[in-house]
Parts: sequence; structure tokens; C-alpha cells
Amino acid sequence: MQLSYHDLRLKLSAQGLWPMGRLARIAWYVLGLDLLLFVLQKLLGLFKLSWGDSLGGWVSFLSLVAIVLFCTLAFRWLKAKILWRLRNRLIVTHIFIGVIPVVLLVGMALITMYLFAGQFASFVVTSEIHSQLRSMGSVNAAFANELAARLERGQTPMAESLEGLRKRDRTWAHRQVCAWYGGKALPVCSGPQGGTPFALPSFLSAQFGEIVRDRGQLYLRAATVLPMAAQKLTVVCSEALDKDLVDKIAADLGEITLYASGFDAQKPGQPVKPNPSGLQVSGEEKKKKEGVAVRQSNGETLVEGDNEQIRPTFIAGAVPPSTGALDREITFGTPLPVIAWETGEHQRAGALVRVQTRPSVLYSRLFAALGDFAKGVEYILFFVAIFFAIIELVALLVGTRLTRTITSAVAQLYKATKHIDQGDFSHRIPVKSSDQLAELANSFNSMTASIERLIIEQKEKQRLENELVIAQEVQAQLFPKEVSQLESLEVHGFCRPARTVSGDYYDFLSLNSDKLVLAVGDISGKGISAALLMATIHSAVRAYSLQDMPLLREPVAVGAAAGSGMMMASGLSTSEISPATLLSLLNHQLYDSTPLEKYATLFLGLYDGQSRRLTYSNGGHLPPIIISEDGTLRRLDRGGTVVGLFDNMSYEESSVQLEPGEILLAYSDGVTEPENDYGEFGEARLIQLVSENRHLPLVRITEAVTAAVDDWIGPKEQPDDVTLVLARAR
Repeated sequence: MQLSYHDLRLKLSAQGLWPMGRLARIAWYVLGLDLLLFVLQKLLGLFKLSWGDSLGGWVSFLSLVAIVLFCTLAFRWLKAKILWRLRNRLIVTHIFIGVIPVVLLVGMALITMYLFAGQFASFVVTSEIHSQLRSMGSVNAAFANELAARLERGQTPMAESLEGLRKRDRTWAHRQVCAWYGGKALPVCSGPQGGTPFALPSFLSAQFGEIVRDRGQLYLRAATVLPMAAQKLTVVCSEALDKDLVDKIAADLGEITLYASGFDAQKPGQPVKPNPSGLQVSGEEKKKKEGVAVRQSNGETLVEGDNEQIRPTFIAGAVPPSTGALDREITFGTPLPVIAWETGEHQRAGALVRVQTRPSVLYSRLFAALGDFAKGVEYILFFVAIFFAIIELVALLVGTRLTRTITSAVAQLYKATKHIDQGDFSHRIPVKSSDQLAELANSFNSMTASIERLIIEQKEKQRLENELVIAQEVQAQLFPKEVSQLESLEVHGFCRPARTVSGDYYDFLSLNSDKLVLAVGDISGKGISAALLMATIHSAVRAYSLQDMPLLREPVAVGAAAGSGMMMASGLSTSEISPATLLSLLNHQLYDSTPLEKYATLFLGLYDGQSRRLTYSNGGHLPPIIISEDGTLRRLDRGGTVVGLFDNMSYEESSVQLEPGEILLAYSDGVTEPENDYGEFGEARLIQLVSENRHLPLVRITEAVTAAVDDWIGPKEQPDDVTLVLARAR
């Protein structure tokens, strides 16, 4: 089965591998171009063409660009995959806010402690060296004062005191002391192997004590210059900075490695050729003799040599054993200030001391003077560290717990939205807390419950609307559709409900070719209940009107033929039908079959075409009006109260003569009572409209009236059913 390009693209897009963004497309284009140039380079190399070598740089450059672009895309993809869930986002946020600062602080503390420990170890070494220099300087000053006293008394300088000092103090066994008076060496210079160990430089001051470099070796030298009457007395004490001396310093510290530049492999203390003249040798002459180039530049002496690289000279001591898992090795280095003995210049790359030790050794040296109190400090620091660790652990647990509560609430909301998307509005989020997230869950549950209730109500409303539509269709069949007009009377009726179904009622019922029953009514209330009562009245009027007719012929029905073909039980003639009697019967029936608050207004009229008389009775309805051609008005108001409210009611009956051209106008309160800012539409305006349009067909008169009522109501909702019945004598 072949896979089309479209299917391949859809599958790669579903896996997130199809390049969708601009950066992704650029990355794939660069990779494709890189592969193309690489293949071209290999092909050119096979044919041994020189062009292939020039493509190597482009291939490397494009490969680097492609790697950077794909690494960026991989980072974006990984970030999108990992940080899609809120829990992962909160965990990453918690790590950056809570964990990383702690790690950085701990790391900074460890680095600081390491640097402090290394600096302290270096301080121990340098302080021991300076202690040696101070000791040498003190003895040197005492010896210089003794020599000066002998010289002032004219006695010969003797070295007996130095020999006694070497015997009493083993430290002085490796030290050499020389004296010069007026630039001339005195016969007190002596060393472990005799001879003149070093020359007298010209830069010495009253007190001097430093590490010096002399003839490729490092020494600790202290000098004392005493001005006398004739000349200056200079006494210099020197000790080689060798492995023996450094071993003493490293005894209780660790391993010490000395690095020096231009270091001579000759063992310190080995006799050197003395200066035969005993005079001072300048630094420049000495360096020229040692093969070191010296050049002058702007009054400064710059020394250039071949042995200026610092390298290890010897290692003294050993790294102490570890006392625990945290007793790690510490390595630190510090430079030693070195002065050239011949010139007095400070050498920038003179010497370096590297110390390797452990925190336990430094701790014991640091708190050696505290005794047992050091243990207390150690315990205090230990408990403080445990306390801080507990706080951090509790913070992590609390942060994890809060993160889980937040993410679980969001996950439940996400799950709930999936249910809602599938139409399951019965799903509820379990609420187990009393925070803002719980309120959000309660609000969501309340929303879904409201939506579920609204959907049920909407379904019920839709069902009722469907039933109302059916009721409207049924009610529409109750109103007259086609009217068989009498020879002397034309009629027309119109009803527009305020809602789906109407509570108003009108009907035309032809009893024969000369008689017509007219009915106009208004049911209390609106909606279904009014429509049902209207249907009841409609059926009752037709039944009572037709039950006394003999079956001589099928009556001509107007509207629905509910009374057609009925079997009549009585032999009364149609002339005996009385509108007042019909109202009484309807009143009794409605009173017995309807609630107390239900009633109706009803106008019934029986028109006789032979005599052109209208016999009527009005049961509480708005009095119909007969409008003559000269504008004279006659109101048909004889009758009684409303129908169905009181029992055992009787109604009056009256009759009027209709002249050709006169119009009978019957209406409901939905025509005259609508209001706007100017008041009610009113009966006068209705009469005026009918009078002005009396010569038009009845349908056009009805349209003119309803249009005027609509204009009067405006954009507002129609307040009541609009019913209009017109009859014109001819």
C-alpha cells in the first residue's frame, strides 16, 4: 500500500515532526543544502577535482548552522512536551524559585569555605616563614649590636657566640651569618661548610627580612645595618628555603610543594666560589656573568632569562588521612614575594607554594586555643545544619503538597471540561478543601448544574412550543376560513394573538340562507388556559345554536363544520333561537366547569336577512358599534355581566334594524387599550379609521386598523390579542 504525500504529511504532523514554523523550515532547508554539498564534495573527490576542496568550508559551516538550529528546535519541542502540564510548570517554577537558589547558596558557601580553608592553609605556611624571618631578624640584631660594641672597643670580632647558639638551638645549625664593616667582610662569616656564602648587595636598609633569590636558590635572609662613627656595620643572616625547612612547616599541616622560576638544581648550602675581592657585586654584572640578558629601558632595568618558567622544585610533608566522608582534600596555592639579592628587585614570578591538606587539620589548628569549647562550637554548628536541613525538607514537602493540590484541581477541571465537551453535564468535580480552588470547583459544578437544568428546561420549553404550535394550528381551524356571505350582509373577522395562541374568540355561523349567528368574545387571561376556554365556548356556541335546527337540509357552516350533519332531537324552529338564552346556558356551563377566576366576555347576535334585523345580547363585552353613513353611532350594550363568573344569571336581549351601508364594528380591548407616550389608542381613533375607510372592502378596513394599532404600539411587544369583526349591510 503506497503512502501518499498528503498521508505522510498528516502522520508526521500528528507526531509533531512536520516542520510547521519558519525556524523549522529553515533548519530543514539548511540540512538539505548541507547534505547536497556534502554529496557533491564526495563526487568531486572521486573524480579528483580541485573544486571539492573548496566546498569543505561550506559543508562545515552549514553543518554547524544546522546543528544549532536543530538544537534550538529540540529545546522548543522538549519544553513544549514537558511544560504542557501545569504540574510540570509548577515543578520547574518551584525548582527555579526554591531549589536552585538553595543549591547556589550551598555551592557558594562550599566554595567560600574551600577558599577560606585554602587561604588559611596558605596563611599558616606564610606565617611560619615570616615567623622564621622574625626569629632570624631578632638574633641578627643582637649579634650586630655585640659586633658593634667589640669594634668600638677596638677588639677583634669573634664568632664564639654564634657557635654557642648553633649548639643550643638546632634551628641555627643550617643558618649562615656574615658581617661587613665599611664594605669589607669581617672574619665572622661561617657556614655549615665554611667559606663566604653570599655577597653584600647595595640596597639593604636598616632592617631587612625577606625571601631572596641568590645564584639560582631561594633563601630566608634577614639583615641589620648599624651606622657607626666611621663606617656602617652590616650583618646578614641567611637560611636556605629547602626541603628540610619546609618539612618542619608541613609537619602538622599537609603536603607542601614549592614552585620557583630559574631554580638551580644545585643543593642549597653547597659552597660557591667566593668573591676574591670581597667587594660588592652589582646586579647587572652578576646577571651578565650568569648569562641573563639585561637591557635598559627608560631608566628601568628589565631582566630577561631563559629560566623564568615556574616549575616544581620539591615536595615536603604528606597529605593527612581523611577522618570522614566530608573530610575532603583541599588544594590551594599562594605566591611568595621574592627579591633578587643582587639587585633588590621584586620578581613577579618568583615562587609559589601549593598546600594540600584537609579541613580536619585546619579545624584543629584554628580552634586549638579553644580547648573543649571547640567541641561545643562544633555541636552547635552541627545542630544548626540539621535544623536548616529539616526546614528545607519541610519546605520541599509543603511545596510539593501545594503543587499537587493545585495541579490536581486543574486536572479535575480539565477532565470536567472534556465531559462538558461531550455533552455530559451531569459530571461534578469532587471538592475536598475550602480554598479558592474549591470555590472555583463549586462554581464550575454550579455552572454545569445550571446548564443541565437550562437544557432540561429548554427541552421542556421546546416541547411546549411544539405543543403550542399544534394548539395554534388547531385553534386556527376554529376561526372561520371561508364565509358564505348573505345577500343583505357581508362579514369579515380578524384575530392576531399576543402569544402563540389566542384568548379572543369570534365566529360566523350560517343557519340557513337568511340567518347568521355572529359571536365575539374575550377570555380572561392569556395563553393555553385562555385558548382552552375559548375552544370550549366555540364548541358550546355552535352546539347550542344548531341543536334545535330540523334536518330539512344540511346547514351552511362558516369556518369549521362542527355542527354539520348533527342529529337533532328537538322539533323547535330556528326562529326560537335566543342569544340571551344561549348566554345563560353558557354561563351555567362555564361556572360549573371552570375555576372561579376564569370567565369570558361574549357578544352574541342573530341576524335575519329577511327582516334585516339583528337580535343580540351582550355578556360583558365591549359594546359593538353600528356606524351609519351619516356618522351616527349606535352601541349594542343590552345584555348582562360576564359569562362564567356567577351562576343563575339572566341576560337581556334587544334587536336593531340595519340599514344598507351601515357597518357593525365589534372589537376586543387589544385594539383600543395599547399605549405609548401619547396614551391609549382609544375607541375614537378606531371609529374614525373605520369611518374614513368605510367604502373600502372589509379586508382593507381591517388592514388599515391593524396597521394603525401596530404604529401606535411601535417596537414594544403586543400587549393583548387583537380581534376585529366587521359586518356591512347592503
